[in-house]
Amino acid sequence: MRNQREVVDYALQRRALLAGVHAGRVGTHDVCDASPYLLRAAKFHGEAGENPCPICRKEQLTLVSWVYGDELKHVAGSARASDELTRMDGLFSEFTVYVVEVCRTCHWNHLVQSYVLGTGDPHTRSRPRRTAGQ
Repeated sequence: MRNQREVVDYALQRRALLAGVHAGRVGTHDVCDASPYLLRAAKFHGEAGENPCPICRKEQLTLVSWVYGDELKHVAGSARASDELTRMDGLFSEFTVYVVEVCRTCHWNHLVQSYVLGTGDPHTRSRPRRTAGQ
């Protein structure tokens, strides 16, 4: 079980953006701009969402979780599946997860949620420091 904290939901921002699209104030080319890297991450690391794409309605959205944190080193900035997040939750003291919804058909993408995971213990992955002369 993951210990999510500092959860931020971007549903209101999403709703306002979609209202702008449907009213014609925002063009679909402005919101359907997923990068090739994001589309690849959706294909290999994404998980099926529950909702259809709000733009094209041709397929279910894919949820991609990106991880960031100083402690993650080379893993920071990469997409991870939920089973990996569960494993990482017990290994690292703190890291942030950003969940992005993506349509692999029309390339709609939007940040859905962010939250912090980790043990909260600052000594979870620390290694003993060596002093000069050791």
